[in-house]
Amino acid sequence: HLLRKVDLPAKTVTTIAGLSLASDALAELASELKRACGTGGTVRDYVIEIQGDRRARLVEQLELRGYTVKLAGG
Repeated sequence: HLLRKVDLPAKTVTTIAGLSLASDALAELASELKRACGTGGTVRDYVIEIQGDRRARLVEQLELRGYTVKLAGG
């Protein structure tokens, strides 16, 4: 599963792509990750977007849930 930091004009978001989950399961995972990071985010086109550069925390959280994580980008 791919974790990437994306710099947008007004903010940085961390994206998680490549998860083979149904949309409701993806939304639930996004909610759990947002709570774990203490920040906001959304699911857009089957990609979880978490506000800020939260890669380290997200790697930890995803690995706890049994996912293999690959970092990409900056």
